[in-house]
Amino acid sequence: MEVVWRLGALFALLSVGVGARRVGVLDERRTAWLTGTAFYVALPALIFTATYDRDLAALVSPALVVGVVLVIATTALVGWVVHRRRRTTGRRSVALVQSYHSNLGFLGVPLVALTLGPAATAVASVVLGVAALVQVPMTILVLVAMNDADAAVRDELGELATNPVLWALVAGLAGALVELSIPGRLDAGLGLLGQTALPLALLGVGASLQFDATEFDVGATGSVVALKVAVMPALAWAVFSLLAVSGTAFGAVVLLFGMPSAVSTYVYASELGGDARFASINVFVTTVASLATVGVVLQLVG
Repeated sequence: MEVVWRLGALFALLSVGVGARRVGVLDERRTAWLTGTAFYVALPALIFTATYDRDLAALVSPALVVGVVLVIATTALVGWVVHRRRRTTGRRSVALVQSYHSNLGFLGVPLVALTLGPAATAVASVVLGVAALVQVPMTILVLVAMNDADAAVRDELGELATNPVLWALVAGLAGALVELSIPGRLDAGLGLLGQTALPLALLGVGASLQFDATEFDVGATGSVVALKVAVMPALAWAVFSLLAVSGTAFGAVVLLFGMPSAVSTYVYASELGGDARFASINVFVTTVASLATVGVVLQLVG
């Protein structure tokens, strides 16, 4: 019953975001402010507070890093096989990247924090960092290569170096290394700030979702949904079962890899020659479908 209530709350916040955009409360400027606050303020606070006081050796393990890379790479390979015959390269490239590029930051880590607790959030923060260093460069290179896009790849990849989420993770891991201690009030304040990450993200994602029924390709979008919210978490389950990671880490990574396609994949598709309308539809449908994934995973590992 608790899982049902949590899923209902997630869906409600997402729906409020969609409704607020439709009635004009969340226009483009306000939505950008909302998502910017989540990405540049709340999420870094959540990641730092989740990691700075942890045992670094237990937090960052070779099995965790290898497993994350293996799950992303395997899903990408399966995606290439499934989508290789899409009718245009723009659609084919987008289908491929949206099959593996997960919304780990905006939705994944805050959702782990809400449902699985502080220890799992620390693991999820590390997974986010490793995955970002893998899936962002992969997505840029795939789109540029498949669409012959005239883009400054170095500039696109350079944005990764200024990612506030990665810097918050670096600061948190550094704090764990030196056994940093911060004042209780500051820690509590950062903790409260981090708790706003998921509500802000859900409202922002809801306001950003777009669905054009005239562009809906059931077969192509259905394949992306199946790979993203069903095959990828199943692969994570298999890989991390073989790697025998801790139960806390296991639950966190399986839930993370059940997240929808990242909203940023729409931005990358728009800039790098992909089918942007198709990308927008896939973000919408995978986000809605992922609520079912969340329910299943939480029932199994929560």
